[in-house]
Amino acid sequence: MKRKNRGGDWLRKAKSDLRFAQTAFSEGFYAQTCFLCQQVSEKALKSILYDRGAKQILTHSLKNLCKEIRINSKLLEAAGILDQYYISARYPDALLEGIPDDVFTKAQAFDALQYAEAFVNQAEKQIKSNR
Repeated sequence: MKRKNRGGDWLRKAKSDLRFAQTAFSEGFYAQTCFLCQQVSEKALKSILYDRGAKQILTHSLKNLCKEIRINSKLLEAAGILDQYYISARYPDALLEGIPDDVFTKAQAFDALQYAEAFVNQAEKQIKSNR
């Protein structure tokens, strides 16, 4: 039995999570928005690799995923920023003092949303071109 290509499923989940991140942003949850945007971007990048036939992808590093896909340098730079949010935006002991909610700003969350949207758009283009 041939295994189903799950790239489209990963992209659909990335888009769903992006809507959730937009809601978090509008409600003032900036740390959570930053983390969700990292997750959206990770799912979007993985959707490309799964669409290309990958069987299992174990990394959470957006930079590593971008390098594997050979993505443009602008998105590679965004990946480096979002990678910083993978842990620091989630855990109360990830920062020297306080919790992420006290530290992450509206501007960071806004930029993170822009990056996540760019990754989703890139995934949509890549998956469409593979069909």
